[in-house]
Amino acid sequence: MGKTSNKYVCSECGYVNIKWLGKCPSCNNWNTLLEENVSKKSTNITKKVDAIPLTNITNEDVLRVASGIGELDRVLGGGIVPGSLVLIGGDPGIGKSTILLQVADSIGKQNKKVLYLSGEEALKQIRLRSLRLNINNKNIYLLNEQNIELLELYLEDINPDLIIIDSIQTVYSENISSIPGSVSQLRECTAKIMEIAKSQEKAFFVVGHITKDGVIAGPKVLEHMVDVVIYFEGEKNFAFRLLRGVKNRFGSTDEIGLMEMRSQGLVEVENPSYFFLSDSDSNASGTSVVASFEGSRPLLIEAQALVTPTGQGYPRRMTSGIDQNRLALIIAVLEKRAGINLAMYDVYIKITGGVFLKDPSIDLGLAAAIISSYRDEPLSPGTVFIGELGLSGDIRSVPSVELRLKEIQKLGFNTVVMPISSSLNKEIEKKLNIIQINNIDDLIHKILEGQ
Repeated sequence: MGKTSNKYVCSECGYVNIKWLGKCPSCNNWNTLLEENVSKKSTNITKKVDAIPLTNITNEDVLRVASGIGELDRVLGGGIVPGSLVLIGGDPGIGKSTILLQVADSIGKQNKKVLYLSGEEALKQIRLRSLRLNINNKNIYLLNEQNIELLELYLEDINPDLIIIDSIQTVYSENISSIPGSVSQLRECTAKIMEIAKSQEKAFFVVGHITKDGVIAGPKVLEHMVDVVIYFEGEKNFAFRLLRGVKNRFGSTDEIGLMEMRSQGLVEVENPSYFFLSDSDSNASGTSVVASFEGSRPLLIEAQALVTPTGQGYPRRMTSGIDQNRLALIIAVLEKRAGINLAMYDVYIKITGGVFLKDPSIDLGLAAAIISSYRDEPLSPGTVFIGELGLSGDIRSVPSVELRLKEIQKLGFNTVVMPISSSLNKEIEKKLNIIQINNIDDLIHKILEGQ
């Protein structure tokens, strides 16, 4: 018989303490420590695994399996890797179950078996969704089971190539006495799934719930355990969805894929740059086009700024699509280096399409949009801005300039404002009007006042 003990685990960060505390010492959140009963079972020494020399490991390329959705394959790094564990998180109703059912259908059409384990929905509900998506594949096996300990028995009977678990917060392990969704259950179930994935070379897709803060529910260790973490972003009231990879052991991180929700399911958007560029009046002030680089591809995105006199009190600084501290930095540079007094003005920044940008190359475009709105003078149409803004007011070069210029040329823009660079492609330089500037003063005198 094993011994039973009690412990208190933080539902936010996984901190463990033997006594209850009102405030978690690790994450400083209040009332997050929950009591859990832990059974300590006597264990025998398991079979020893022999260590293998590094040179004896084969260096053959991993054979990936196409998911049938090109944008998802891009985020995954080229396709599904056998033996991998992929965690997909997103808001309720965003389309997580829809895209996974479409992936299951694509894998099934390749004469491979898929096991769809649902702990939330009844099998008839999944069947109704498949009928709406015109999916009728005999290689998809549905299972309504929450006990993760029985998973290996189902794998022996069906022998699937892909297993989908919807969701990790609903399954449980018999070895843990706490309820499904608790910190201990999440950790134990994920470890069990990872063990099966690596030992049997089975690919797993696991759905994770999202908290009110926009992160996957459960301790952060959950994301550390899996191979790939993908966030499914977007507004339910809009048709477009973003797949953002934040962790990938088999490819690059910060890769994004764009999907559109239609009646037949999620459909790929072949050229995302067209989506991020609006067809509104180009003569409006405070609007600029920036060339951001997300993952392995450039994206042209419209940035909008609104500078308006403030009322009583402190001026407001609000952003949508960038970090608010980044806006404060750009405003400080404009005030100190360019002499633009924004202390009595509210400044609002919005990146179209609902995407969040971290690329520093959009600083120049944001500064140009702010100055344009401040002066109420529109920027020249057909102009794209590339460059990082330094604290001294200088415009710094950014990587992957040639790929950005090719995207700019493909979408029909004719003018590029960018920092001085000596590594420009001569062919592209002939087709585009490239204006190179050195600092924020050049932007004002050569571009804004000289247009």
